[in-house]
Amino acid sequence: MKILSIESSCDETSAAVVEERTVLSNIIATQIAEHRIYGGVVPEIASRRHTEAISAVCDEALKEAGIEYSDIDAVAVTFAPGLIGALLVGVNFAKGLSLSLGVPLIPVHHLRSHIAANYIAHPDLKPPFLCLLVSGGNTVIAEVEDYTKFKILGGTRDDAAGECFDKTARQMGLEYPGGVTLDKIATVSDFTKYPLPFPKSGGGEYDFSFSGLKTAVINTVHNAKQKGEGIDVPVLCATIRERVCDMLIENTFKAAENLGYKKIALAGGVSANSELRRRMEEECKKRGFELYFPPLKYCGDNAAMVGAQGYYEYLSGNIASSDLNATATLPIDYK
Repeated sequence: MKILSIESSCDETSAAVVEERTVLSNIIATQIAEHRIYGGVVPEIASRRHTEAISAVCDEALKEAGIEYSDIDAVAVTFAPGLIGALLVGVNFAKGLSLSLGVPLIPVHHLRSHIAANYIAHPDLKPPFLCLLVSGGNTVIAEVEDYTKFKILGGTRDDAAGECFDKTARQMGLEYPGGVTLDKIATVSDFTKYPLPFPKSGGGEYDFSFSGLKTAVINTVHNAKQKGEGIDVPVLCATIRERVCDMLIENTFKAAENLGYKKIALAGGVSANSELRRRMEEECKKRGFELYFPPLKYCGDNAAMVGAQGYYEYLSGNIASSDLNATATLPIDYK
């Protein structure tokens, strides 16, 4: 079954052709250079660029896969969550394709597709397993009970981990995307030099809170400026990174131990973070757990992961009608 999949939830316009877990093509038109001027994604610009790029990106995905539109068996599209204007471009284009080709339209949840990036890289990975899903907009620990059945165990009560990275990096004047730049220049952490807090959420046992950490970094930078002092940016970056990893790892392994999971997956844009990957590998090896994470090219937003999840959504009977609409916010365990 060949699925043409479309992703446009933020600032990447992507189309792919996927056959079950096999990627035949994966084309991405990125907007990073344009949004870098503003230090972050401008939703209106993102929507306009999706409109300009989506047709050509789909054509290129088919060309790379060596097939025609008539060879497509279904169209899958990210419909939630994300920037509403950006999502609408992809959803409406997919609806038009589905109608004109006479093939099923498969709605795919963005976070589910990030988890499915692991299916592309690891043919042996099957539910159930525990997943730590970390990105610029989401931080969730979820039980993946089946390919389309999820249970949220914990999540952020305020900022996401990726948002914490991005906003603290911006305070230090680092180039967008901040989280990526922060990871690249981090050297050795020093909590004596920069004593950052370990905020507790006050919510559920596996919940997170990153706003206090973000505020502490902002205050550290502002106080140094007011005193005319400099910031050791590489050291502060490493200290922030270590603290975020501390928080993510503590709750993930607490959940795994309490619920008896020995198979853990990482997913989302922050799963590309070098320190998080290293420490997760270290902790899993120590405990005798299996660890899965996607290759770097599938950590960020891309349509290949949408197609991989779309296949399982199709098998479960999740087919949309022509009145499918985009949704800015929707939990991963929606019914």
